[in-house]
Amino acid sequence: MKKRLVLTSILAGALQFSCSNFDQLNQDPTRATGESFDANLLLPSIQYKYVNANAGYNGPILFQSMWTQILASTSSGAANYYTNGDKYVISSNTNAYRERTWIEAYSSASFAYEMEQLTKDRPAAANLTNIATIMQVLALSSITDVYGDIPYTEALKAKQGITLPAYDTQESIYTSMLTRLETATAALNPSLAGPTNDAFTYKGNVASWKRFGYSLMLKLAMRLTKVAPATAKTYAEKAAAGGVFTSVSDDAYVLADDANGYTNGNGAALATAADVYQVRWSKTLIDYLQATNDPRLTRIAEVPAAGFAANNSVTAGNSTASAQIGLPNGYDLNGGATDISRSPGYPGSTGTGADVTPIGRYSRPTAAFRNRSAPQFILTYAETELLLAEAATRGFTVTGSAATHYKNAVSAGIQSLGKFGSALVIDAATADAYAAANPLTTANPLKQINEQYWATTGILQNFNEAWHNWRRSGFPVLTPVNYTGSFSNGTIPRRQPYPTGEATLNTASYSAALGRLSGGDTWTSRVWWDKQ
Repeated sequence: MKKRLVLTSILAGALQFSCSNFDQLNQDPTRATGESFDANLLLPSIQYKYVNANAGYNGPILFQSMWTQILASTSSGAANYYTNGDKYVISSNTNAYRERTWIEAYSSASFAYEMEQLTKDRPAAANLTNIATIMQVLALSSITDVYGDIPYTEALKAKQGITLPAYDTQESIYTSMLTRLETATAALNPSLAGPTNDAFTYKGNVASWKRFGYSLMLKLAMRLTKVAPATAKTYAEKAAAGGVFTSVSDDAYVLADDANGYTNGNGAALATAADVYQVRWSKTLIDYLQATNDPRLTRIAEVPAAGFAANNSVTAGNSTASAQIGLPNGYDLNGGATDISRSPGYPGSTGTGADVTPIGRYSRPTAAFRNRSAPQFILTYAETELLLAEAATRGFTVTGSAATHYKNAVSAGIQSLGKFGSALVIDAATADAYAAANPLTTANPLKQINEQYWATTGILQNFNEAWHNWRRSGFPVLTPVNYTGSFSNGTIPRRQPYPTGEATLNTASYSAALGRLSGGDTWTSRVWWDKQ
C-alpha cells in the first residue's frame, strides 16, 4: 500500500482576526481548506489506522484470537504476552495492550471526521463526504463493540474545544450509526467522482463502496438480534434491499505493504521468534475443520519437523490433514498440573535429547500467516452471506433462502483464503463441492451458521469479529480456561476495560459511564448488545 500518511499539522486551525473590512486578512494562508487540500490524501491513513487497530499487538491477536479459541499458546508467566489471551492472565503489558484498539480506531475516526469537514460543502466531492461518514461508523463501531459506552457525539471535536467528551450509551450510538450509515450509503453516487487514493482493493469504485456500506449496515443490524430484534430486522432488510456484497470480489480488505511502512500486524506478530514456537491453532478450531474434511485445513496448518530447533524454524512442516492436532487452550510448559503433557489425549513430544519439544506435534499457522504484507480483512462476502442466512432463518425479508446463502458463504470463505497468496488458493470447484456436501440443516441452523462465521473470520485473522459474533450468538459453545490468576475468574472475557488514563484524564465522563456498566469496568461486564 504505497500511500503517504498525512501530517495533521497541515490541518491546523486558522488565526482569528476582527478586521471586518479586509476579508483577505481573515484568510490564513497556512490553513488547509477543501479547496486547497486534497481530502483524498486522508483516506489511506483512515483505512490503515482502522485495520491496524484490529490486528497484531494492538490487541486482537493477544486477546480475542485465543478467547475465541482460534489460536492457543503454552505461554505462561507475567512477562509472556500471550497469557492475556490463552489463560486470561495479566502480562507485564496488559494495560498497554488493552488500550491500543481505542487509540488507533479513534485516530482513524478523527482522520475520517477531518475528511468529512473538508468536503461537506463541496457537492462535487459528495462521495468523499459519504465515504468519510461510512469510515467513521466503521471505526467507532469497532471501539464501542470492544468497550461499550464510549465518547461519540462529542468525540473528534477537539478543534471545537471539546477535550473531555461525554460517553454516549451504546444503545444511542447504534441508533445514530445505523441512521448515518443508511443516509451516507444511499447518497453514494456512481456518476460523481470516487476516491482517488483508495487503499481498499475497490480502487475508488463507488458502486463497490455502496455495497460495502450496505454490508456494514447488515452486520451492525444483526449485532442487535438479542437486544433490539425489531431494529435488527428493520435495518437488515434495508441493507439487503439496498444491495450487499454479491461475490468474493467484493471482499473489503487492505493489502499491507511492509516495505513502505504499512505492516500487517498479525503477520508481524506471528513472524516473531517466540510466536513461531509458541502460537498454535487451537484444538477447538482444528477439531471443527477435521470433522468435515474442510479443505482449508491443509492450507492453513502444518506440523513442524521433529525437535526444538525445527519448531523454532520457519521451514515448512507437514500439512497432511490427518497429521494436524490442535493445541488445547490453557496449558503451559511448567511441569505442574497444567503442563501440556498432562492434557487429555496428549500426543507426546518430538525430538530427542537436548532437541526435544513437548509441543512439537501441534499444528501451527503456515507461512502465509507470517507474511507482513498479507491482506487485512475488514468485511467479506462470506460473512455477509452468513448474516443473510441467519436473517432468513429468523424470518426477515431477504431475497434467497437460508440454505442458499449458507452454501454461498461456505464456498466464499474457502475461496477468500486464497487472497493470502497462491499457497492458500482453493479453486471454486473444490469450494463449491465442499459447500454442497455440507449443507445447512434444520436441526440447529443458528448454531451451524454462527460456527461457520467463527471459523471463517478466525481463519481470515479477523479475531475481533469472531469474538463479537461469538458474544452475540453464543456459538460455538466454548469451554473457558480456568487458570490460576485469571483476571476474569475463569470465564471468557466479554469486553475490554477502558484505557487506564480515562479515569484520571476524563474523570467525570468516565465515572458517568461506569455508573451505567453493570459489574464495573471489568473484563466480564457485558456491553449493551451482549444480552444474556
